[in-house]
Amino acid sequence: MASEEVKQSLKLFIVLSRAHKAISEATNQFIQTNGLNPTEFAVLELLYHKGRQPLQQIGNKILLASGSITYVVDKLEKRNFLARVSCPTDRRVTYAEITDLGSEFMDKLFPEHEQKIHELLGALSAEEKQTAIELLKKLGLSIKDLSY
Repeated sequence: MASEEVKQSLKLFIVLSRAHKAISEATNQFIQTNGLNPTEFAVLELLYHKGRQPLQQIGNKILLASGSITYVVDKLEKRNFLARVSCPTDRRVTYAEITDLGSEFMDKLFPEHEQKIHELLGALSAEEKQTAIELLKKLGLSIKDLSY
């Protein structure tokens, strides 16, 4: 029989998973309503906020397999939301850079996305959000030290 503490850990896992699923589904629906899939949005959002990025590093920054990045970048390039730019000093490196059209699109979309997330998390007070941030960060950082 599992101890009460083990049961509590399992319950926390289930509650976290359900909350993540609910938030992800709502944000993904908003993103898809605006003509992108969540991965395309993640790439555009990265370029919008962080500027030009080497293609080889985008996958790590948005937690996506490198093979999928090429496909996503191709789709965004066809829509003129980003452009591939060769590195002038290293021919092995190609950057993805958001275009003016991509920036205009994100100028409109991102504030709505931000507001949607704010509404989704509106059940928590500012203090509760801060506590959740600290606790989840502590949890995430502690897992790096564990191995299965």
